[in-house]
Amino acid sequence: MYTVNSIRNIVLLGHSGSGKTALAESLLYMTGAIVRMGKNADGNTVCDYDPEEVRRNISISTSVVPLEYKNHKINLLDAPGAFDFSGAVMEALRAADAAILVLSAKDGITVGFEKAWKYCEERNMPRFVYISKVDEDNSDYNATFEALREKYGNKIAPVVVPIWGADRKVTGIIDVLNKRAYEMQNLKRVEIAVPDDKADVIEEFYDALKEAVAETDEALMDRFFEGDEFTYREMLDGLHTGVKELSMFPVLCGSGMTCLGSLMLMDQIINLLPNPEQGNYHKATNAEGETEEFVVSAGGVPSAFVWKTVSDQYGKYSYIKVLSGEITPDTTLVNARTGETEKLGRMYIMCGKKTTEVKVLSCGDIGAIGKMDKVKTGDTLCDPRKVVALKQIPYAQPCYSMAIAPKAKGQEEKVGTGLNRLNEEDPSFTLVNNAETHQLVLSGQGDQQLDVLVSKLKTRFGVDAVLAPAKVAYREKIKKTVEAHGRHKKQTGGSGQFGDVWVRFSPQDEQDELIFDVEVVGGAVPKNFNPAVEKGIQEAILKGPLAGYPMVGLKAVLYDGSYHPVDSNEMAFKLAAILSYKEAMPKANPTILEPVGALAVTIPDSYMGDVIGDLNKRRGRVMGMNPDKDGNTVVEAEVPMAEMSSYAIDLRAMTQARGSFTLTFERYEEVPKANQAKIIEEAKNNED
Repeated sequence: MYTVNSIRNIVLLGHSGSGKTALAESLLYMTGAIVRMGKNADGNTVCDYDPEEVRRNISISTSVVPLEYKNHKINLLDAPGAFDFSGAVMEALRAADAAILVLSAKDGITVGFEKAWKYCEERNMPRFVYISKVDEDNSDYNATFEALREKYGNKIAPVVVPIWGADRKVTGIIDVLNKRAYEMQNLKRVEIAVPDDKADVIEEFYDALKEAVAETDEALMDRFFEGDEFTYREMLDGLHTGVKELSMFPVLCGSGMTCLGSLMLMDQIINLLPNPEQGNYHKATNAEGETEEFVVSAGGVPSAFVWKTVSDQYGKYSYIKVLSGEITPDTTLVNARTGETEKLGRMYIMCGKKTTEVKVLSCGDIGAIGKMDKVKTGDTLCDPRKVVALKQIPYAQPCYSMAIAPKAKGQEEKVGTGLNRLNEEDPSFTLVNNAETHQLVLSGQGDQQLDVLVSKLKTRFGVDAVLAPAKVAYREKIKKTVEAHGRHKKQTGGSGQFGDVWVRFSPQDEQDELIFDVEVVGGAVPKNFNPAVEKGIQEAILKGPLAGYPMVGLKAVLYDGSYHPVDSNEMAFKLAAILSYKEAMPKANPTILEPVGALAVTIPDSYMGDVIGDLNKRRGRVMGMNPDKDGNTVVEAEVPMAEMSSYAIDLRAMTQARGSFTLTFERYEEVPKANQAKIIEEAKNNED
């Protein structure tokens, strides 16, 4: 069992394809956790074990791999780089105390790297930068490093110096702090002599590190100006402080394929990155509803945070991070969300999909508990003496929606049940049964996420589902006042049916609901039939005259009619009212209304022209532009919701995924006449 001081919880972040999973594989190999390294292309890595990950060669969820190295435990969290799976990144950020931002020496600074940096900035999270693939064709370590320096300033601190071979590929690295050089021979690290031509650059980088260390302490600063040398321990302590206080971000490099740089990376993780007690403070809500700081403490009463759930064919596992005290299988904790007491049961250490049962999890460690049916991602499990709820995981609002339905009729319930199970595992998507359009609408971050969910429905729950564009909830309305006569008369032996009404229909702007009024004089229609007339109109307005969408903003006044003392009944007057509606609507200048949304698009200025031009094509109206704190511009616009179904994908393409947006329903507006014909035609085709 490891103490809190010897645990490090590190998340790997970066653009899809930057080499995070390969790096994790190399670290597992170098620590002896695996005897042979897998490859993404072969689908046999420890981190990417889900069938969908193997099929697509990308990470879809966060995997945990524990590394044991020099009497320390490093819980490495391999987070997805694809933007559709940002929910898994949010979960990993909550469980980690520091981050390693991976970028490839072939691609330089990518959008995924920029987003990862921003996530860390928002959380004040200490971080390393790891430049991967330094030994591959077309790699350029120097260009990548210079781009980092230019973008993020002198806080970017190199702790390695690469050694280049004849073909400009990196063949070895020099540890600046120890001034020792290494290369890899058959996946073994071998120390080599420091090349003579690197002496000056090593001294230059060492002096820069020394200056960074001096800035963390006044006494060290005085000694620095006096020209004193610092001890190795003073250098390490100063660098540790600088990393923790975010005044420096060490840069390392290596190769996941040859394991170059892997051992040095683990040394620096242990030496420079914070343990769980030194990591970020958490915000929590206490029993009185007040917000307070939650301090991770090995000596505190037991508590844990559920940061991820896996609910698959192997069972349900709640991944937890122990935040104070220690927990055992027979520990009883209170779920702060439900107030219910939970006895924990079997506990595991996870390594990809492999589980190892353990009898205790200590403060700061990450593990999983099996079969916690009532526990959800985001729950805080606490000692009854101190019940607090940690802040929920901030998932991004879903921005891409499609209707989902089974291929075979009668399997609707199976689709719903399967998606609800998958939602336990991935709370970043939503599922809404739209009563108005009679569609089950699935919303997430993009088409890839929804496609994965459909695939999982088939493989895990045996149900084939298809995605289709979600229908738009249009409305219909009249624009002028008309009067209409409705007469229902039926005589078939015995008592007949007779109902006769005159109704005035007029548009109402203030209210969507039907307004029904009576102005009958002299008892032309007995009062007891008034409710039947209203009921008939209420039924009739569910379908408008143009495309069958609900009628809104209508006032109906019953002002005349006649009745038969024997044949008149409620059904006859209800049918007469429906006839009056059908006669009146085509004459009342009916029109179609569409939902309009308030859109806020956040983009770098360089994409402004493309985004504005695209909004114009979508019939959008730009209402204003405002700068935000990150140097972007927020474009505010009103735009018809019918034009926005593919906006999440289109904006990503227009802005290289640098743009983001929110869209909220604002009101209904009349559809331009030119567009109404298409809506009416589509409605008729759907009826056929």
